[in-house]
Amino acid sequence: MKVHITVNGVPADTDVEPRLLLVHYLRDTLGLTATNVGCDTSSCGACTVLVDGESVKSCTVLTVQADGTDITTLEGLSPSPDELHPMAAAFRQEHGLQCGFCTPGMVMAAVGLLEEHPRPTEREVREGLKGNLCRCTGYHNIVRAVLRASGQDPDAAPDLVAPGFSTGSGT
Repeated sequence: MKVHITVNGVPADTDVEPRLLLVHYLRDTLGLTATNVGCDTSSCGACTVLVDGESVKSCTVLTVQADGTDITTLEGLSPSPDELHPMAAAFRQEHGLQCGFCTPGMVMAAVGLLEEHPRPTEREVREGLKGNLCRCTGYHNIVRAVLRASGQDPDAAPDLVAPGFSTGSGT
């Protein structure tokens, strides 16, 4: 089946099997390997990309369902090869990654979140990213990175406390 998909600004007309998942199309057909295959069950979010500006887990979409769409992967997010997207730069500045496996999907989900909520609270960030799992960071610095990318000072966020820790305020 022939599909026409624009990926990272580049149009692609490709013959695909009807059962081919979008994540495999991006990785295996187009060679865009920042989109990771984590669980194949839509539980982890490592495969998150933007489809027409919305964050989508690409393991839940058949390539034929993406026909006619505009897809952005982590490779297409930066304005140039020498410049990080503001979200990726915030992840680096706030140390929002460790092993890096979840990072591409987490960054894409965070970009989608800020499209919907340009100045989210800490709770909205946690809620907005709950479909993306990270086994290394504990999420605290990821939340800080999203707040920073939204133009907010993560040190000024009144409710930015790692789960299970107290602020000492008694509230």
